[in-house]
Amino acid sequence: MHNNEINHFKFTPSVWIVPTFLLLLIWLVFFIEHKFNINLVQHGIFPRTFSGLQGVLFSPFLHGDLSHIANNSFPLFILTAALIYFYRDISLKVLFYGILFSGLITWIIGRSSYHIGASGLIYVLVSFIFFKGMMTQYFRLMALSLTVVMIYGGMVWYVFPSEELSLGKSISWEGHLAGFLTGFAFAVLFKTPDYKESIKYEWEKPDFNPMEDAFMKRFDENGNFVNPPKPEELEVIEEEVFPPKVNYIYVFKQTTDDNKKAE
Repeated sequence: MHNNEINHFKFTPSVWIVPTFLLLLIWLVFFIEHKFNINLVQHGIFPRTFSGLQGVLFSPFLHGDLSHIANNSFPLFILTAALIYFYRDISLKVLFYGILFSGLITWIIGRSSYHIGASGLIYVLVSFIFFKGMMTQYFRLMALSLTVVMIYGGMVWYVFPSEELSLGKSISWEGHLAGFLTGFAFAVLFKTPDYKESIKYEWEKPDFNPMEDAFMKRFDENGNFVNPPKPEELEVIEEEVFPPKVNYIYVFKQTTDDNKKAE
């Protein structure tokens, strides 16, 4: 794992805390709505009306029935966790502004009906993760993009109006289209770190010249490795070594009367 992965791809508690918090919030609203028989649909997006603007913030947390909220829960959790793990620095921006701008676009282009559900945010995440991964050209993020396409690629058909795809249900294709466009815009506008491998060797540098490389010079024009020439042998002349001269100096002392007494 190189430095970019160490610095940017870390599993921290926020990877599961944030998506879990989102799910708990939408399920809490759903529980309160059905437990106390409260209808909160009127707080969804109602296009081109002033009161309908409140739905820009509230609509992702409102769902019509159990099937609606169940279908949105799993992709919302998985995609939010992937967003935070791979795009930590901009993840909260994508989530907050994704809700805001996808809701505003839905408010502008939507039919005169209440639009609710987290599917708009899910389309933001799918679109952003796919396009951003392809733009970075980094193999891990591109693999993530292809995984998203394989799992959620069929969702692209729900950004267009079609009675056959809706199967008799009132599906907000405008909200899906708004989320898809918002995610693509974020992929273009939001900057991410440079995920390129750090240069470790000389031959990885763009200005590397193989003709000047010491190792590459060991190959001939046919690509065969040529051993370097042997170092020149030097003739060593052994010189006769003589032991050093030692000079001895003798000092004679005269005998005195005191010396004789000592004897």
